[in-house]
Amino acid sequence: MPSTSDTSAAAETAENPPMLTIEGQQFGRGRALFPDFSFPLPPEWVAPGASVTLRDLITRIVREEVHNFQQRRSERRFLHSLTAKQIADAAVRGKVDMGGGEEEPDADPEQAVATALLAFEDGLYYVFVDNEHRLSLDEAVSLSSDSRVTFLRLVALAGG
Repeated sequence: MPSTSDTSAAAETAENPPMLTIEGQQFGRGRALFPDFSFPLPPEWVAPGASVTLRDLITRIVREEVHNFQQRRSERRFLHSLTAKQIADAAVRGKVDMGGGEEEPDADPEQAVATALLAFEDGLYYVFVDNEHRLSLDEAVSLSSDSRVTFLRLVALAGG
């Protein structure tokens, strides 16, 4: 029979799964490319001694973001009533959108993964896991329950 502490630890893990935080930066740019986001990691990825390849990590992140993108897009298919504050806030950002736009085709997660992996191989962005620069898609990456992945987009110099 498991002890009370074992049971509460298991419940805590089920209620608070290990999270991975993703951020995007561009070299030389002061602000983020997109707002940070997090999603739960499979527990086996953060088990003691466990590791995954950078390829698997990027694949998981891209699939998660494609899924989230498709959810956001499906929510925009419906027309929404906006408050005066929502309209004012959206106007400051430069676009007031009540939804109800035309339906667009779904994004293909496999194509998105292939594009992301090719862009890494082509040197269009760097990946840092817990502030450590990762150089190879086949490199093993160890994650913790509060790991942070940073995508750093590189910019080609004009005339270079």
